[in-house]
Amino acid sequence: MTSRVALVTGGTGGIGSAICQRLARMGHRVATNYRDEAKARAWQQKLRDQGVDVTIVPGDVGAVDAAAALVRGVEQALGPVEILINNAGITRDGTFHKMTPPQWLDVINTNLNSCYNVTRPVIEGMRERRWGRIIQISSINGLKGQYGQANYAASKAGMHGFTISLARENAKLGITVNTVSPGYVATDMVMAVPEEVRAKIAADIPTGRLGTPEEIAYAVAFLVAEEAAWITGSNLDINGGHHMGW
Repeated sequence: MTSRVALVTGGTGGIGSAICQRLARMGHRVATNYRDEAKARAWQQKLRDQGVDVTIVPGDVGAVDAAAALVRGVEQALGPVEILINNAGITRDGTFHKMTPPQWLDVINTNLNSCYNVTRPVIEGMRERRWGRIIQISSINGLKGQYGQANYAASKAGMHGFTISLARENAKLGITVNTVSPGYVATDMVMAVPEEVRAKIAADIPTGRLGTPEEIAYAVAFLVAEEAAWITGSNLDINGGHHMGW
């Protein structure tokens, strides 16, 4: 397997961390961004104790200049970015008629505008080298909507619109662009929800359980493989059958 440079945004979170570990264990050189240095360094050391090395670089992906500086930092440390996982995401829930401008803009900037901010500095290099893998980590709620999440659902739905347009533009240049849309996954954020609420969610899922971050990471690993060169513009739903489309 060819070892490539992979940037995973939001890599210190539950799903992001699993993706970083999976790609590193595949032999790729992996980097992620951080805003809280102490937290990021503790996370990095924890992975090192498990035999996984991930480079960390400061950067707010919701800001154009900071995202560009992040990419420069990764490329100075590891080389040109060949695999990009746009995973960074936040929630600022509230019913729309009470939603404030910061609630809306914070989510759109971090979840959706970040796709432009981070992808723009790497896409030209991918086009020149005629190889690249770009994956957006969207959400089941970008497909079906969710009460109190107009901002989040809009940002996650927008990610796939970004995917399919970018896929068309770059397909002939050896660059694939895809979306992964997880359902409810047992991350720290979800596990902080009261147990009775989680039980109701799980009861609605045909498999009868929440997903794991490692199951999402497996899908990402599949899509970044050399053999996945004919898969582009796709959305892979991973939700235990919770929401089914075709």
